Amino acid sequence: MARADLLLKLVKAGSVGDKNLFTKVVESLIAEERNKQHHIVADQLADILKNQQFSKDQSSKVVPKTLLDEKLESFLFRIYPGKSLDDIVLKRENRGIIDEMVQEHHRSDLLRSYNLEPRNRVLLAGAPGNGKTSLAEGIAQSLMVPFYVIRYDGIIGSYLGETASRLKAMFDFIRTQECVLFFDEFDAIGKERGDTHETGEIKRVVSSLLLQIDRLPSYVVVVAATNHPELLDRAVWRRFQIRMELEKPDRLMIENWLKKFESRVKYSLEHSHKNISGKLEGLSFSEIEEFVLDIQRKYILSLPEVDVKKIVDESLNQISNKYQLRNG
Repeated sequence: MARADLLLKLVKAGSVGDKNLFTKVVESLIAEERNKQHHIVADQLADILKNQQFSKDQSSKVVPKTLLDEKLESFLFRIYPGKSLDDIVLKRENRGIIDEMVQEHHRSDLLRSYNLEPRNRVLLAGAPGNGKTSLAEGIAQSLMVPFYVIRYDGIIGSYLGETASRLKAMFDFIRTQECVLFFDEFDAIGKERGDTHETGEIKRVVSSLLLQIDRLPSYVVVVAATNHPELLDRAVWRRFQIRMELEKPDRLMIENWLKKFESRVKYSLEHSHKNISGKLEGLSFSEIEEFVLDIQRKYILSLPEVDVKKIVDESLNQISNKYQLRNG
């Protein structure tokens, strides 16, 4: 059954003919029904929303087009999360913040009974390869909601007017979904509006983007990632309730990552975690993952007689030569 507050808002919108409020409430209802796996009801509501017209002195406009009509699949890509938060190694402070946010969403009804909403905007900063995308994916998996990724090559058109139109179409659709929306390389769109090299039209697109993010309901979790936080518009920072930096892993984090790897593959690396982490220190998580994938391939190809210690030694030498790491 729909939340009482939504029903009250729906009646209010109908009684006063408030088209914008009506649209927002129905979008919220659609998202709730999809989350409950009531897809037939959600589709019926979406059809009603699409075709609904308000009877006034003049004919009103039809509500924004659906996903298929706007061909959002060319710049909005849905993937099914393959990583959980337990697969990801974070600093204790960062993990605590993410766990708190996930808990807020799992108990959102309690928060709303006190007129509060869960936090839903996260900004991740840091060098490439340190887990920004994986963390966003893990959040979606923990919340058990769809994970949508923005494709910039599809959303940024030849004409800036096209970009603004596509952003609007995307946000109109996303508001009907309980999901995680991931912006990678967010600085590509959220640039500093004071940049003298940018045109007035680009600045308007950035303003439109920020306004659309502000208007998203709390059941849409926005995760934005950037490798260059210094390029972001200053107004971007205050839009996000959670701002987090993901740095290269230290030795302890690498040791924890290796333990998770051994638990997953069910065999020992035949080296102390401390020794391996000392040799891998300075690498990003993606480079460490490259190292263990190399071990996995060699392990499988060496079956049934496997010398794991020799394989790890070879892989350590290779990655040391590639990245010129220490051997002590």
